[in-house]
Amino acid sequence: MKNLKYLVALLLCISVASCKKYLDTTPQGVISTSDLTTPANTDAMVIAAYSSLGNDYYFYPFSSMWAYGSIRSGDAYKGGGGPGDINEYDQFERFSSNTITNGSGDNVFYQLYVGVARTNTALQLVEGQSLTNYPQKVEREAELKFLRGHFYFLLKILFNHIPWIDETIQKTAANYGAVSNVALTSDQLWTNIASDFKFAAANLPVTQSDVGRATKGAAQAYLAKTLLYQAYTQDANNNVTGIDQTKLAQVNSECDSVINSGKYALDADFADNFLPQYGNSQESVFSIQYSKNDGTPVGRIDAGHCLDYPMNVQYGCCGFHVPSDNLINAFKTDATGLPEFTTFNNTDVVPAGDYQTNTFDPRLDHTAAIPGHPYKYQTGLVYNASWARDPQVYGPLLSVKETVAYTDPSFTRFPPFMSSSKDWEVIRYADVLLMKAEALIQMGQETAALPYINMVRQRAMNSTALLVQANGTPTSNYHMDIYKPGVNCTWTNSYAMQALMFERRLEFAMEGYRFFDLVRWGIAADYLNNYFAVESTRTTHLVGAHFTKNRDEYLPISENQINFSKGLYKQNPGW
Repeated sequence: MKNLKYLVALLLCISVASCKKYLDTTPQGVISTSDLTTPANTDAMVIAAYSSLGNDYYFYPFSSMWAYGSIRSGDAYKGGGGPGDINEYDQFERFSSNTITNGSGDNVFYQLYVGVARTNTALQLVEGQSLTNYPQKVEREAELKFLRGHFYFLLKILFNHIPWIDETIQKTAANYGAVSNVALTSDQLWTNIASDFKFAAANLPVTQSDVGRATKGAAQAYLAKTLLYQAYTQDANNNVTGIDQTKLAQVNSECDSVINSGKYALDADFADNFLPQYGNSQESVFSIQYSKNDGTPVGRIDAGHCLDYPMNVQYGCCGFHVPSDNLINAFKTDATGLPEFTTFNNTDVVPAGDYQTNTFDPRLDHTAAIPGHPYKYQTGLVYNASWARDPQVYGPLLSVKETVAYTDPSFTRFPPFMSSSKDWEVIRYADVLLMKAEALIQMGQETAALPYINMVRQRAMNSTALLVQANGTPTSNYHMDIYKPGVNCTWTNSYAMQALMFERRLEFAMEGYRFFDLVRWGIAADYLNNYFAVESTRTTHLVGAHFTKNRDEYLPISENQINFSKGLYKQNPGW
């Protein structure tokens, strides 16, 4: 759908009444409410709501969540030109220095509610149409509730206590400011988000002729994700207190609906998920659409990742989002080809740069730019440590899933930055498989979960075709296997959960959601403080970093937002 590939910006303006007749004339360039009620313009407002999906920027990158879910998880360092370069991200990474005045936290809260407001405005218009005049009414309502569910899901995992504003509340400005962020419990918020996805799943088509619109499968997958988070119940201090078995069963059922639809499958090569030519593939359950050369000044580009390119002449800026040594070590495998769950970090492979003595999961080189290895599968462009922005602080590595080759047609510059029109996958089929596996394990059905984890591992094992040097030799020493109970492992329930947790890390590394997994599982404090204890001996910027339990599971409600609400919003625990 080309119209989703292009920005459609519609500004809602309210004219103030005047006693002078000439002031009552609608000015040029303003769209009146009556104009928007036509079926064509209502449909355009739906597209305007879609455009909010990728309306992020490097200071509030909510399309991929890398600043909130990767650099706060132990998977990545902030990167860039030292701790002072976007210091707000340094505060996120270190936790101990984060404040209620952090500008990025304030911005992402505001920008996500802009997305909510657009969906609510479009919903009001859609609901005001008749089916006779607007046959797409129910389907468009379902699309908008899917989009609203997405924005609220991100707000919920970021801030926990958030105001729920739907299209009915938004109609009345007086009610809008009276909605507290603690009016609903955490469980009630999850239920509202799930309700949006349930409506979407019930009323969306299996396929869409317009690429980029939400589908039934996308809604079912997002519903499963929402229910999975809701299943891990938390108390008022963010402690995980239990796991709701009924919710887990629902997660399993929704995942089955996606799996049994026959619409999705793992791409043959792991790399396909991160190459522009394979956008919207069979693995893509839902993706954000981008474009270039679309008649706008810089195009509908992926500006949320514009800081993540290297500093060499082919690119030029800005060296953010650096894989941690801990993450690189996690890709090591043992003699049986399985992860080294407890010992992977005992030795550090990054300083020596030796990727031949140890053996590795191939996803290593699909995830990280490593000195001496081809950059983004370009055998004629070998990554060099000098391409890192500040290797003395953050080391020599960079993230590559979000970047493209500088020769790729999707690559574009908007000085001093650069990015691409490559689509970004919000949910891919591998996530559906691992969500089902997690639900099964937590329901005591670890044997049933094994094939789904192994499907993801088998695909990773087969994804080495592009991981070669110019002479055709493998870039790293790859040795990997699936889990074979009784042969290379003992598949107990606790072991299966450990395998699931590790698999999610390796499969989705640097994709922005790792931190939220840690919080969902209730292990964030111990995990991250153990990480800081070791990683601070490798990089001085983490000295003094500390995760405060019962506080740092969620970002604070910013001082700005509390002031804007005139004190109605309540601060999160610990802040």
